[in-house]
Amino acid sequence: MVEPITLIATWGLTSTAKFLYQSVLEELKKDTTKEWVKDVLGFWLKNVAKDKLSEGSGAVWEHITKLLKKEPLEIAAETAITAFLVLIDNQLADNLGLPEDKRARFQQPLKQFLKEKSVRQILGSPFQEDFQHLDIKSLKETWDELGLRDLPDKFNWEELEAEYSKIVKKIFYESEELRPLLDFQRQEKDSKNLEAIAGVPTDFNLVKYQETILEKYGNLKLESLDSSGYIYDKELKIYQIFIPQNVKECQEYLPQVYELPKDLQRKLKEEGELEREITQEELENYKRAYTDQQIKSVLDVIADDKYKYLVILGDPGSGKSTLLQYLAVEWAKLPPKELPSHPLTLLIELRAYIQDFAQQRCQNFLEFVHKGSSWVCHLNQNELDKRLKQGEVRVLFDGLDEVFDPQQRANVIAQIHSFTQTYDKVKVIVTSRVIGYKPQQLKDAEFHHFMLQDLEPVQIEEFLTKWHDLTYNEATESQKKQDRQQRIAKAIQESQAIQQLAMNPLLLTMMAILNRNQDLPRDRAELYRRSSELLLYQWDVEGKLLEDPELKSVAIDYRDKQAMLRDVAHFMQATEKGLAGNLISDRDLEKILINYLKTIDVTETRKVAKLMVEQLRTRNFILCDIGSNYYAFVHRTFLEYFCAWSYIWQLEAQTLSIEEIRTEVFGKHWQDESWHEVLRLIAGMILDPKNVGNIIEDLMAQDGESAKFANLFLAADCLAEVRNRKAITLVADKLLEKLKQFAQTKALEADIYTKIVAWGQTEELSEKVINAIVKNSKDEPRTLSWLKNCIRFNSYSSFPESAVSAIARGWHDEPETLPWLQQHAQSDDNKYVR
Repeated sequence: MVEPITLIATWGLTSTAKFLYQSVLEELKKDTTKEWVKDVLGFWLKNVAKDKLSEGSGAVWEHITKLLKKEPLEIAAETAITAFLVLIDNQLADNLGLPEDKRARFQQPLKQFLKEKSVRQILGSPFQEDFQHLDIKSLKETWDELGLRDLPDKFNWEELEAEYSKIVKKIFYESEELRPLLDFQRQEKDSKNLEAIAGVPTDFNLVKYQETILEKYGNLKLESLDSSGYIYDKELKIYQIFIPQNVKECQEYLPQVYELPKDLQRKLKEEGELEREITQEELENYKRAYTDQQIKSVLDVIADDKYKYLVILGDPGSGKSTLLQYLAVEWAKLPPKELPSHPLTLLIELRAYIQDFAQQRCQNFLEFVHKGSSWVCHLNQNELDKRLKQGEVRVLFDGLDEVFDPQQRANVIAQIHSFTQTYDKVKVIVTSRVIGYKPQQLKDAEFHHFMLQDLEPVQIEEFLTKWHDLTYNEATESQKKQDRQQRIAKAIQESQAIQQLAMNPLLLTMMAILNRNQDLPRDRAELYRRSSELLLYQWDVEGKLLEDPELKSVAIDYRDKQAMLRDVAHFMQATEKGLAGNLISDRDLEKILINYLKTIDVTETRKVAKLMVEQLRTRNFILCDIGSNYYAFVHRTFLEYFCAWSYIWQLEAQTLSIEEIRTEVFGKHWQDESWHEVLRLIAGMILDPKNVGNIIEDLMAQDGESAKFANLFLAADCLAEVRNRKAITLVADKLLEKLKQFAQTKALEADIYTKIVAWGQTEELSEKVINAIVKNSKDEPRTLSWLKNCIRFNSYSSFPESAVSAIARGWHDEPETLPWLQQHAQSDDNKYVR
């Protein structure tokens, strides 16, 4: 017979503190009536034996009644108590650094603690098939009520609970003698569930269910994105416009988590939001493996039989819910005669499920489908149970992150795990955001984890083609469709900031809507404003405040929320890490909200601010909770936009002068690349072009050699933001002439030319110069002539080839371009040009 300490060692749990667990166990074993065993495993006697002993029929029950009298149960109870004691000792030793003599002082308190019947019953709860979570709160309270020696402040009950629950589950799962008990209990539970709903008249009409799926998920819901009145839902079906994204497996490495600063990772670990820190070496290995792996289509992964259980992770707006809705709609489109050859698809929105579960309207997923108040079309649980057991169903659990309460989320994860054990032939897919997700429990349940990747350029192009084909009438709007599609494609290609946004499906959709009436990228500030309004619309502050009867009516509209975010962004840029950080603590965030609320005559500012921050913990708006009481903008672009807007707001409110913008903002930050998009946005938002002209002159006057002429390229970017260029013609011409000098060796001072060659980055410099010139003067006839002349300049070789590339890209529709390119490809003296 294997000793308990040896058994748990095979599961990776070891201890050097024999004195602790042996002494406590010996005290328990003095009780010859084995009451402690009955307490730990009492649920069997209460829930199974008490009801069924008198029946005594069937081979399975006969086996159980025999087993109840023998020692495997006692060994199971002893193994569980041993694991509990070893975990406590390991935490005192490894995590808290207590030496053996100080740990020995907890021997007597632990003996007293385990004498308590309620404690032993709680420690036995993970043996139950429908176990949700260990009652840590009661264990803490009991320890305190008994007046036992204080545990160290950093003693982590939650970490203990997670490890202990996993060990106890293994005791039954890996024992040939005890596993039948678990199987029997599961069968009993299923039987009782089915009996409980007997007589409830619910049919199993799959055609009706298909119709309901198509009604609920078939059309894209764009009403909250577009206020123009265009009726998209009659023309845009999810299956017409859906673009399958790519994924990478992330079983060991979650980029959004492990790329956070180390100090924040540590805080997340301490607060139970991160299961473990990893060493720098591990991080590099995992990161390399993640980066190097080949991407796969998410639909290919779902179709692959080796991935029976999947978790699809992604950022806010990355398309997690749309993916599952697409899968459900594809099934719902099947003709009735084909239904028997395809698994029934159930899409369970976990936010709706947990509401019904918390209000005791259902006890499990089958009951939710059978009678849940939020389920789209009820299906008979008896029939569903049969189909699940035969593997004729595919189940999609959407939005694990939208189960906001950590205990409830742990409960749902346990229910999903139990569901896969009961119905082990069923394909199961779960979606969640990354931050706050703990993968270990579902990894232990053999779930494979995949991360949704940003949209690739070809996927963006495919989406935009589908979008414009579906939203413009071919007969009357053909030219308009072509113009709009070319306009947005050009904006995405030429603006890195817009390119970054376009990689997110939600924001790309927002961009396509705005492109109907806005010019991008020059109006990208308007894109950011409208996108922020969309995300702030979901920050339902008013609704949250109305739920609190103690608060008076408080009116906080989207303009107030935008003003608060301007203040948040302004605060962030002034911190030590500046704009590169994108982090703010809950304490600082709360202070900013309180200060703003005071300006709009809100009375209970602290309470309102706390409620607003609490909402951010449970929903992803434009700010999101990244754990450890820190928040960040969901996308860096919004940090940059609100920071720029905060300066423009101060300028318009006359609390900041244009001279201060020139000296304190542009003058101090032009060399910092993390500020460049903010500075570009400010230039585009300043109404008077002459003020931007002055900023451009300031930048040209800077000594930019040490910064590789970042001053001139930033000046060119700012010039591109100006609408009325005629007002600053002289400044624009002066800047363009200065840029053109780089392409002509003779026009440059000798020492500057020498430095450029020494940098070894002439190709990068030439690309920047050519792009800056083309961006600001493409519509001028002399620009094309100048580019053609560039190939004859006796300069470093990269300029002629950069000029040729620019001509091919920017003037490909001109009839003279192709012959010119052919001529120089065949006969030019410069091999780089050819």
